[in-house]
Amino acid sequence: MTALPAATEDEHISLCETLDRVLNKGVVVMGEVVISVADIDLIYLGLNVLLTSVETARQACRRDSMASRKEGPP
Repeated sequence: MTALPAATEDEHISLCETLDRVLNKGVVVMGEVVISVADIDLIYLGLNVLLTSVETARQACRRDSMASRKEGPP
């Protein structure tokens, strides 16, 4: 897998190019939202999102399973 060159400040990247990079590498978005009234927490929302292509996810699973086989039983 080759590394993509970083964009310079003067260079514009199209939406398609950005989406291609995200799907090839994968992105994890994590966040928390707490809704409170008068310092009483009413609602807590935790967000964990993984955005990647199916092929990238399959390759990652293969790498993980191969690594766990090399480690052997505990």
